[in-house]
Amino acid sequence: MSYMPHHSAIKPITVNDIAEMKLRGEKISCLTAYDASFSALIDKVGVDLMLVGDSLGMVIQGHDTTLPVTIEDMVYHARCVSQARRRAFVIADMPFMTYCTPETAAKNAAQLMQIGGVQMVKLEGPHFEVVDLLVKQGVPVCGHLGLLPQLINQLGRYKVQGKESKEAEKIIAEALQLQQAGVSLLILECVPATLAKEISAQLTIPVIGIGAGVDCDGQVLVLHDMLDIGILKRPRFSKNFMDEAASIEAAIAAYHHAVKTAEFPTIEHSF
Repeated sequence: MSYMPHHSAIKPITVNDIAEMKLRGEKISCLTAYDASFSALIDKVGVDLMLVGDSLGMVIQGHDTTLPVTIEDMVYHARCVSQARRRAFVIADMPFMTYCTPETAAKNAAQLMQIGGVQMVKLEGPHFEVVDLLVKQGVPVCGHLGLLPQLINQLGRYKVQGKESKEAEKIIAEALQLQQAGVSLLILECVPATLAKEISAQLTIPVIGIGAGVDCDGQVLVLHDMLDIGILKRPRFSKNFMDEAASIEAAIAAYHHAVKTAEFPTIEHSF
């Protein structure tokens, strides 16, 4: 008799399942995860996607920005998260300066998938050639537009993007080009809710928002922010789900439910 792992009945979410969720209008829930224990808990609750975010530079390592995070850090944490995952789809950030050229990106994405065990990589900004090469090599890619934390030294501070119409048009154009280049998913961070609504409607791929209003196809938050245990001040677009929860598991379940029922984010968490 062949050995079957006991959790074989649980079907892991695939990139196709995520695309179908958008088609049928089901909201997609996503949380950041950095270790096996939280991975198992987030997965158990039923959250659809887990993002091993370079936000670990801030919430795990205590830096002021995401810039010090290395590819080795990301591979290590991705592997911890992937080990415990049964159902949730796992995405990992490509850290600062690890995707400057398509070749560098390919080498680093290979590590995240082969050793880190993730199903998709995420990169910030309009890097169409990089996306194109990765997708051609079989690497699913998540784009990221709006506020790009890796550009903090150019931006000066973390602030809402796309408020001016010219800026908004640029973000829309880049979103369409990223879709054209082959991304399967797009994260929009800190943009006006009206802009995020328009982009979500225009794209055929799912759009996941963070500080981007309720009309995106899904939502993501940094785990430590929604549990109110971050070192830094909790961003306005986040919500403390521990407030009315009896346990961490209950807080994560409340977040998942709030996203699925479009009760989160509200106007007060949007721009």
